[in-house]
Amino acid sequence: MMRVGIGYDVHRLVPKRKLILGGVEISHHLGLLGHSDADVLTHAIIDAILGAAALGDIGTHFPDTDARYEGMDSLVFLRDIAAKIRQFGYEIGNVDSTVVAQRPKLAPYIPQMRATLAQTLGIAVGQIGIKATTSEGLGIVGEEKAIVAQAVACLSNKGGQT
Repeated sequence: MMRVGIGYDVHRLVPKRKLILGGVEISHHLGLLGHSDADVLTHAIIDAILGAAALGDIGTHFPDTDARYEGMDSLVFLRDIAAKIRQFGYEIGNVDSTVVAQRPKLAPYIPQMRATLAQTLGIAVGQIGIKATTSEGLGIVGEEKAIVAQAVACLSNKGGQT
């Protein structure tokens, strides 16, 4: 059986924070604000995977009220969720995502993001799609106040629990 989930995340851009997207540190004068490393791309992918498996959302598994997760590398969350869904009999078919950011330009970083995410999930790079776009200067993204990410994940159930 195939299952599909969607994920969405947005974080505010602020000074004095690292910009981490897809587990890759990106050179920029602003970074994303959040309890963990605020990696919106990884967070959206986590929610897409969890949604496809009907296992809640990132906040259910890693609440921002828990001090253990403060400043945490979001790839740790992603690795944990990948292991959890496999315990339920699911395998990841593919993940597709879009990052919406006015700046910086993300195209040069996409190959590294794909490789990092694929390795973390234990899947092939060809199973990870990442696109980057701007919001044409519109809204909070266009004003460089935030970055948004959306993701879709397709899982197959190999006969485990549902």
